[in-house]
Amino acid sequence: MRNLIVIFTIMVSFAFPAYAQSACPVLSDVITGLKIVTDIPVSSIPAAIFDIDNNKQVGLPEVVYMLQIISGQRECPAYPVVGTNQTLFYNNAGEITAPAPGQPYYGQAAFHPGNIPSYTDNGETITDNVTGLMWVKARGSKVTWSDAVAGASTNRTAGYSDWRMPTIKELYSLILFSGVNGPDNTNIEGYIPYIDINYFGFAYGPGGSTNVGERIIDCQDWSANKYVSTVMGNQIAIFGVNFADGRIKGYNEFVPFSGEGNELYVRYVRGNTGYGENNFKDNGDSTVTDLATNLMWSKDDSKTELDWLEALAWVQTQNAANYLGHNDWRLPDAKELQSIVDYTRSPSTTNSPAVDVNFFNTTSITNEAGQTDYPYFWTGSVLLDGGPFPSGIYISFGRAMGYMNNSWTDVHGAGSQKSDIMVGDPAKYPTGRGPQGDAVRIYNYVRLVRNMEN
Repeated sequence: MRNLIVIFTIMVSFAFPAYAQSACPVLSDVITGLKIVTDIPVSSIPAAIFDIDNNKQVGLPEVVYMLQIISGQRECPAYPVVGTNQTLFYNNAGEITAPAPGQPYYGQAAFHPGNIPSYTDNGETITDNVTGLMWVKARGSKVTWSDAVAGASTNRTAGYSDWRMPTIKELYSLILFSGVNGPDNTNIEGYIPYIDINYFGFAYGPGGSTNVGERIIDCQDWSANKYVSTVMGNQIAIFGVNFADGRIKGYNEFVPFSGEGNELYVRYVRGNTGYGENNFKDNGDSTVTDLATNLMWSKDDSKTELDWLEALAWVQTQNAANYLGHNDWRLPDAKELQSIVDYTRSPSTTNSPAVDVNFFNTTSITNEAGQTDYPYFWTGSVLLDGGPFPSGIYISFGRAMGYMNNSWTDVHGAGSQKSDIMVGDPAKYPTGRGPQGDAVRIYNYVRLVRNMEN
């Protein structure tokens, strides 16, 4: 307690800059932290997003960290990654109790909640207390991508005139993997949205209730990011998020054959214009720090393919070996891994993976079409995808392959997020699965992450 009093005395002598529309701590957060005993859950206090030692408690590390930001000794993270809200544990058959260290399936994302999602309802708008972004609350209606882009400049929700189309990283910050994709595309029974509907307007597709040919999950959101290559042969695609089934895909800008503009939803955003911009630093020891997210990454990937169970075990093996001088590596959650995607890159346009090749090394593979390509990368997050078995979420840093019209092609775009069977034999799926014949690889790659402050 004496140390805390000394810190507080020093703290009040500093000048405290204002952090408008940001997730940075302010003086009241530090004072709150000083008053809280360490056995109170982080999720119950305003300083929840600064759980430095990842123990779900507020203590001296959190207070010191906030002090450093407020005093100017440390930069406020411009790109805090919101946690996935995944609190349950799974194996390839279903929900399980939390595995102990050394047991199968230990280390998945539910062990690492990250920055707890937190929102403020302002009436017509919702503020994300982690990212500092403000969002339009209402669901709106479907529009073409060109109309969505044009509509941002004329939107005056809540009297603001600086609304914009969200980037795919801004939009993905809203996804919650506590959602569930139901078993039936014509009935919403069993579905739970992948967005917090206590704050954000949301509506499923009509399913079988109308003759428009749409499914329950046909309620995707546009982002501002156009895929730099093409999908499904030669189709222009815009990246979007589906909050009904928990995915990022490149969606056709135009309806095939008719050429009419495809219509999806749009949710405008404002504030924190630097959100989603990385600030990588090569540490010279085969690690890379993103100063924007406060995450440290391995420069190299696993260099070998692993199923999800093997990937989790491999991480623990690396920790036991004190890999690169650290023993607290983990599989990144889906939002952490998506944070390093570079959407200006693709194998077809830059001959590279969708990541900054100045900082990261990525193993090349030969894809299902015989092309030189780059892997899918496992995350520690789980998708409940309508079937009886959970699947592991991956991010595609190469082409997102699917089998359509009797051939393999990029169906969703490099930088998409889908899921794969946790364990099994990919030879059982020679033409993929799902309506776009998504490639079932099962054996994917790993890039390690850790909290920079650990």
